[in-house]
Amino acid sequence: MRIYLDLALESLVGQEITLPDAQARHVGRVMRAREGQSLQLFDGRGCEVDALVASVERRQVDVRVVAKREPLPESPLRVHLGQVVSKGERMDFVVQKATELGVAEITPLYSERADVRLNDEREAKKLAHWRGVAVSACEQCGRAWLPRINSPRRLTDWLEGQHGPLRWILHPGEAGSAVDGDPFDGNVSRETSLLIGPEGGFSNAEVALARSLHFVPRTFGPRILRTETAPLVALSILQSRYGDL
Repeated sequence: MRIYLDLALESLVGQEITLPDAQARHVGRVMRAREGQSLQLFDGRGCEVDALVASVERRQVDVRVVAKREPLPESPLRVHLGQVVSKGERMDFVVQKATELGVAEITPLYSERADVRLNDEREAKKLAHWRGVAVSACEQCGRAWLPRINSPRRLTDWLEGQHGPLRWILHPGEAGSAVDGDPFDGNVSRETSLLIGPEGGFSNAEVALARSLHFVPRTFGPRILRTETAPLVALSILQSRYGDL
């Protein structure tokens, strides 16, 4: 059982701590943990520890942090996913699966043809929700680092920000030439930007702007992928070529 705690776990080795309410409910009521049961705790910043359940009461669960453990290594490929916000649970699916595939950062985007526009209140709620989805995905897949989930931005603003040497925009029917050799030219930092559009695709102006900023249009196979499928395929290919798959 892996549990995320937003605490400096490395400094708590050998100590007994009380789990926050949400984690206590999950451990005590959902998982029905008992005294002496082992847990793995991680802080989302690369520290992971072994712990034992010290006591389980109706509203409180105490655990003893036993020892620091070696976390799973992160992918050497640091992918920043720019994903145009989609309807319903599709964005949740993207955040979950992108986290499992080792993405380092996700920025939700608003584009010309996007179907979703969030006001300030809904945006804040959605952002907190997406971060929770990423936490659950890390608990499941074994990552000790949480991907950074940024506040939504306009696509044009995101494009004009800082990007790594490898930049892909998924655009069916207009694929650029394949990348030969090492696109990172031996750099230790393997920063990559991946841009995924909405169901209606990008406008010509958006593609032109991306091209002017050195984004290479890519397409994968003859079929048009859904907005929630495309990042999974692209991330799998990127991790296979340049990461740790």
